[in-house]
Amino acid sequence: AQQPITVVVALAAPEGIAAVEAAGIDITLYTAAVDDHLNDNAYIVPGLGDAGDRQFGAPA
Repeated sequence: AQQPITVVVALAAPEGIAAVEAAGIDITLYTAAVDDHLNDNAYIVPGLGDAGDRQFGAPA
């Protein structure tokens, strides 16, 4: 049997939440904030930008 999964994130976009829901797995998602959307480059809008760049210290 599948074990339930709990995920805690600082920031999400509606597209990501929808993808998690569509996966059909037993998951509880806690997020501090939900931004507006993803742009054409899949950056969270209005302003996180490239999360990988932020994580690894690339210039903004």
